[in-house]
Amino acid sequence: MNSFIESVVNRLLEIFDPESLGTKIGDLVAGLLVGLVVLLVFLIIERIVRRVSRPVIENSGLDETGQSFVHTIVRYTVVIIGLLATLSAVGINIDSLLASIGIAGVTIGFAARDAFSNLISGLLIFLDRPFVIGDLVEVGEFYGHVEEITLRSTRIITSDGKMLAVPNNEMINKTVASYTNFPSLRLDIPVTVGVDEDIERVRELLLDLVKGDPDFLDLPEARVVVTGLNDYNVAVELQAWLKNERNHVEMRSRLREKVFMQLTAAKVDMPFETLQVISTSA
Repeated sequence: MNSFIESVVNRLLEIFDPESLGTKIGDLVAGLLVGLVVLLVFLIIERIVRRVSRPVIENSGLDETGQSFVHTIVRYTVVIIGLLATLSAVGINIDSLLASIGIAGVTIGFAARDAFSNLISGLLIFLDRPFVIGDLVEVGEFYGHVEEITLRSTRIITSDGKMLAVPNNEMINKTVASYTNFPSLRLDIPVTVGVDEDIERVRELLLDLVKGDPDFLDLPEARVVVTGLNDYNVAVELQAWLKNERNHVEMRSRLREKVFMQLTAAKVDMPFETLQVISTSA
């Protein structure tokens, strides 16, 4: 028993020996300082690489989305190399660390499955190009222009100035409506007129609003179609193709106002659906 206690005490004295402990602390502080210097060097290198690579990437012929993707890859590559070099300088065995990560890979993978899913989704967005930076898109109930596509999320600026960071996984799995992925966009302006109105006259009045207007295309031609025959009104719709699809929000509001003013000035009846309630009380 005494020998056991003596061995424990001797072991503690070896661990907490002032000279040995001072050497270990000195080695640790020196390693941390070296690691800090290495990290600062790689941060400087990352900034230099980003500055040097920017004009090369911009002159490569890639669109804005491709340039953003390459910038991200270059930046993360330098950062990861810098972190590995910093850990090695501190004294951490990288091979052992990677082996440990490999052993715990299942646990880490389960915990980071959303991050990996967003990463893969970001790569698919870049390869498939369902939308690109600068597109006007609608995702669920949100509408705005794509400001940035990162490896984790897609940044969308809404029309009222909010910034939405939508995970790439959602952008892949949801229906995304792009208003600017094709060269032209059709505006549909619905309106209801009375059942006694002359539909051909209403059609001419509506078509006059876009005929010769430089904001609308001559081909495909604008048209007015009947979309519903109701009990108290007839539903019609003015369909016209915009030259600049990026102005569709402003132009839709403007054209809707013109439709109302044109039909009002022409004294066209525009009734709403009505419901007549008849009292049966005596």
